[in-house]
Amino acid sequence: MTSTTTVTLGSTGSAPQGASPIPRAQRSLAPDLARGAMLLFIALANVPIYLWGRPMDSLGYIADSTRLDQVFLFLEQLLIADRSRPMFAILYGFGIAIMASRMSARGMTAKGVRKVLRRRSLWLIALGVAHSTLLFFGDILAAYGATGLIALGLVHVPDRSLKKWFWASFAVVATLTTSLFAVMASGLIDGLAATGDHYVAGDSYLEAIGFGAFTSTAQLVFSLVLLAFLPMVIGGIMLQRAGWLTAPHEHLTGLRRVFVTGMAVNVASSLPLALASVGVWEPSAGVAIPVAYAAVLGGMYAGLGYICGFALLAHRFAARGRTGVLAMVAALGERSLTGYLGQSLIMVPLLAPWGFNLAHGLGYAGAFGIALGAWAVTVSVAVALDRAGKRGPFEAAMRRLTYGRATTSATQERTTS
Repeated sequence: MTSTTTVTLGSTGSAPQGASPIPRAQRSLAPDLARGAMLLFIALANVPIYLWGRPMDSLGYIADSTRLDQVFLFLEQLLIADRSRPMFAILYGFGIAIMASRMSARGMTAKGVRKVLRRRSLWLIALGVAHSTLLFFGDILAAYGATGLIALGLVHVPDRSLKKWFWASFAVVATLTTSLFAVMASGLIDGLAATGDHYVAGDSYLEAIGFGAFTSTAQLVFSLVLLAFLPMVIGGIMLQRAGWLTAPHEHLTGLRRVFVTGMAVNVASSLPLALASVGVWEPSAGVAIPVAYAAVLGGMYAGLGYICGFALLAHRFAARGRTGVLAMVAALGERSLTGYLGQSLIMVPLLAPWGFNLAHGLGYAGAFGIALGAWAVTVSVAVALDRAGKRGPFEAAMRRLTYGRATTSATQERTTS
């Protein structure tokens, strides 16, 4: 059994109060388990983006898929597509709230808390832009960092005001993004159908850099101007305040209710598009866009449902502690930033035209197999780091950038078995 002893600077030191990491004994299994599983969802949802060299249908799916490919594609579209980003956003908001509450509990002023969160958000934006430009154009870190700049002003507002912010931001997103989604989805579908013989980010690494820089900028504008991810981030803050993930045993009725209804919405909102993806029906352009938008909106609630499901799973096995498969997934969840970037470090060189180009002519079954393998590798690395008593390298770097060198050097962790 592993125990962690943490020694930090006192209130008279130069480090920000609340900067010490959460000891293992105080960590809740539920959020770590949800983050680790979420990374598998992200890998499976992202990998079809790489595929090229095959004819595309009018919706942008591979037109000559095998039956096995269609089975895997149908399941991915039904249960995973457009679910990982809401999960990521909710858990990101939960993480912001955890940081704020811990710093406040150690005596830091609200202004000081916002300063730390602002610094962290800015570094996330920088890391996300670099990730998108140099490696994977579908990065989401920059957009969430930008959303964090808005959300940091909400971490101390009363619960009633926070709920008003949630519903107001959701109304803005649902209203303003409808027409924009139609334009973007229409253009993307037409582009995929017309350029199935070319990798969407370009054939050379130089082209991929330009495309990544463009998409990163677009994501930042989308998240700041349209508040695209703010409702889900606020939802994560509300989830932390309610204690659903930190004390799931106290909220079993609510967790079950949201999980069951979330899975119902999950299937109902995505089934039409999932059936269309495998050719069961072929919607016209005017129908396909609202069907796709319904899947995106449904995915917001479905993402929350999945998180509640993992909280229930964590509660069920709470007596066993962090052992077995759940412990392995949770180890990755503790190092989710390293896991997220690690997926790109594995998959992009394997799949991109400027790398080993394995995506050329690849079907969905093979692509999902590669995604599952990449996720398994990150799990293995996380488990090795966990056994060595170390946090992920990107978590360590982000911590130093957020709190400063003094805090990092003054915080000593000793792990014994």
